[in-house]
Amino acid sequence: MAIEALKQQLTGLLEQMYREGCLDEQFHQLQLLQDESNPGFVAEVISLFCDDSEKILTELTRILAQDVVEFNNITAFVHQLKGSSSSIGAHKVKLACNKFRTCCENTNKEGCQEALDLVKQDFYTLRTKFQNFVQLEQKIQALENGQM
Repeated sequence: MAIEALKQQLTGLLEQMYREGCLDEQFHQLQLLQDESNPGFVAEVISLFCDDSEKILTELTRILAQDVVEFNNITAFVHQLKGSSSSIGAHKVKLACNKFRTCCENTNKEGCQEALDLVKQDFYTLRTKFQNFVQLEQKIQALENGQM
C-alpha cells in the first residue's frame, strides 16, 4: 500500500477518534513531542497507558467484587486512571472516570459498578483504535525508512 494512502488512513482514523470524543487536544500535544530522534514516542506512551489502565481496571473489578467495598481504595485508582487519561487525551475515559468518582464519593456500590462498566467500554474501544493507530504509524515509518 502506498505511503500516502496509509497517511490518509491514519488521518481519517484520528479525525474519527476526535469526532467521536475518544480523544481531545491533549493527544495532539502528545504527538507534537514526537520527532525524528524518537519516532516511536507516541506508540510507547500509548502502550504504557494501555498496560497501566488494564492493571487498574483489573484491580477495580477485584475491589468491587468484595462484600465490603473500600471506597477510598477505589477513589485512588479512579484518580490515577483519570490522570493518565487526561495526560494522553483519552477524553471519554476521563469523563467516565468523573462519573465513577462521583459514585465513590456517594459510596454507591451499584453506581460504581455501572461506572466501571462504562469506563471499561470506553477504554476497550479506545485501546482498539489506539492499536490501529500504532499499526498504521509503524507501517508508515517502515516505508519511510525503506524497510518494507
